[in-house]
Amino acid sequence: MPRYVFPLLLFLCAALSPGESQSAPRPNILYILADDLGFSDLGCFGGEIETPVLDTLAEGGVRLTQFYNTGRCCPSRAALLSGQYPHRVGLGHMTTNDLGRPGYRGVISDEAQTIGQALAPTGYRSFISGKWHLGTPDPTKNGFEEFYGTLVSAKRFFDPDHLVRFPEGRKMREYPEGEFYATDAVTDHAIDFLHLARETPEKPWFLYLAYHAPHFPLHAPKKEIARYADRYHNGWDNLREERLQRMKQQGIIPDSTLLSPRSTWQNYGETKTGTNPAWDSLPEDRRLDLARRMAIYAAMIDRLDQQIGRIVEDLKAAGEWENTLIVFTSDNGACFEWDPFGFDIVSSNQNILHKGEMIETMGEPGTFHSVGSGWANAGNTPWRMYKHFNHEGGIASPGIVHWPAGLQADPGSIHHEPAHIIDLLPTAVAVAGATYEGKLSLPGVDLIEQINHGTAEERTLFFEHQGNRAVRRGKWKLVALDDQPWELYDFSVDRTEMNDLAGKYPERVAEMNKAWETWGAENQVTPLPDDLGVKYLKPD
Repeated sequence: MPRYVFPLLLFLCAALSPGESQSAPRPNILYILADDLGFSDLGCFGGEIETPVLDTLAEGGVRLTQFYNTGRCCPSRAALLSGQYPHRVGLGHMTTNDLGRPGYRGVISDEAQTIGQALAPTGYRSFISGKWHLGTPDPTKNGFEEFYGTLVSAKRFFDPDHLVRFPEGRKMREYPEGEFYATDAVTDHAIDFLHLARETPEKPWFLYLAYHAPHFPLHAPKKEIARYADRYHNGWDNLREERLQRMKQQGIIPDSTLLSPRSTWQNYGETKTGTNPAWDSLPEDRRLDLARRMAIYAAMIDRLDQQIGRIVEDLKAAGEWENTLIVFTSDNGACFEWDPFGFDIVSSNQNILHKGEMIETMGEPGTFHSVGSGWANAGNTPWRMYKHFNHEGGIASPGIVHWPAGLQADPGSIHHEPAHIIDLLPTAVAVAGATYEGKLSLPGVDLIEQINHGTAEERTLFFEHQGNRAVRRGKWKLVALDDQPWELYDFSVDRTEMNDLAGKYPERVAEMNKAWETWGAENQVTPLPDDLGVKYLKPD
């Protein structure tokens, strides 16, 4: 062999081999956020609603059974995009309320660096389609190239004028009369943004796909509602039991898990409180009204899953499927607002009992229904409480992570380690090979690292919304309602929060309370505003 041949072969081998000197192609990143989705609504989390696309993502990826949100819409979105506890960036409450404290100003702080801003120096192009709800008037001023959706809470699924386009002057798609549906339109524009991103194939992209569904008002196409019209006449008590059994069969919860009692509720703007009634105790006309509400809710989730399927097909057609990191979750637990019967007119908290032919009009344009606390309790099976609260029904979301090129876990595996929505920014930064240069240190971790290799240290996670508060540390959770003392639960045997151990372990309560107070002071949570109670327990 000539002397020059061997060095040449070594050079070629080095050039063609995927060694450490060569970095793998940076992934595209797709974060999908549902709105008011319950923990057990998806098929892959025990639900009966047809969600084959999300179920397939779970089968090819991993499910996270202890993935936490903040308990409410605006705070969770702030935490997702900034990687901070929401109070630290001014959104401990809602965008419509400036409570006069730094952590509760109703608009995301200038100190916050969003995922789009964090990834921009590495060449990522970033887009948003869906719901913003962070108080600023133009998301493209916060690190995103294109935006389509609503700046506030979605209130009209059949009204194209409710959604806007930025930067100013950009054209929105136009829809024939009667053919607009917000979930579909958000998907349409998201696909448009992906096609725009592919005009620069050398640059990876980040897409934040923030759907409005299944947030009230309960609106869905008639053909989708018809598929579920007869499904829910057996009521929420049977549904909770059915979901509980499926969740055990799937491995989402331990076989020893007990179903929590029916949760309590409180009626916004009034002094009414109570416990969700037994389904069989309700008169027939009320059961018919409620069954249709749940059917519409299920139809919204079904349609959501179909639209995510369109995104999946687009990724596959573009050859981007294997190296796109997809994370799916919800911004809070299912929505109880405001009692077992729900409302129909949000401004006055009015309930209308639909009878006879009126049943068929429910879910149409011009209607305005919520699903109510009984069904929301079922949506959060097996947990206590709902959106707004810091018990598991408010802050535990279904989590799905899918990334064929990057996940080392077995496809379809289930991970029970606690994680939090604050982890999504550090995850994006890590997989993108970016350097976080924000002013605020990051309290979260890289989810992919956690899934692939586990975490070395026990995490402590903190929560507060409307005076409801919690600390999660290892197997222990300290939690309290707004005006109530701390409760303590051992999650190794009691994640449904039924056996309060606060009286048995006062030293642990004191220790975790001190940690919460320290966190609160460091994150602009404390002192709490004086007016966080029922006055501000209102719909978003």
